[in-house]
Amino acid sequence: MAVRAIGQRAVGVSRRAEAVGFEAFYVEHHRRVVGLGYALTGSWSTAEEVAQEAFLRTYQRWETVSGYERPDVWVRTVAANLARSRWRRLGTELRALTRLAGSRESQPDGAPELLPAETEAFWRAVRSLPRRQAQVVVLHYLEDLPVADVAAAIGAAEGTVKSTLHRARRQLARQLDETEGDA
Repeated sequence: MAVRAIGQRAVGVSRRAEAVGFEAFYVEHHRRVVGLGYALTGSWSTAEEVAQEAFLRTYQRWETVSGYERPDVWVRTVAANLARSRWRRLGTELRALTRLAGSRESQPDGAPELLPAETEAFWRAVRSLPRRQAQVVVLHYLEDLPVADVAAAIGAAEGTVKSTLHRARRQLARQLDETEGDA
């Protein structure tokens, strides 16, 4: 009976140590993961939800994830994938609602502007890029991850990330030039 109690206490201690390690990881990276979610979705509330889900999944797999060389890249990858999945789901919902309503409606009048005026056009342009390009732009420029880390986060070769960044920059330049010409 004493051996069993000792074994249980040892397990309790290791779980406590894991929880403390995760807590420090969470405190260190939470703000940046929320920022990543915001850049990809344009909504603080959605960004918080994406970050919360990403950290929940990280916590559930913490024993494995904490052994990775860059667990922060893992949680950012999860957050980016969740944001992408949300885009897909919202796009499907929008198409369904549009069919039901018979017309497309834009954001309702009086809705709060979530991005500062000087950056709103830029992030709108980023969100209009193909999803992979938007993901790479946000990870590289907002998260300040080197190309190698971006490649690891999205599961692609470094050359693929470089060419994706190049195409994204060209597309953003075209879109932003058109926006300035309209102003």
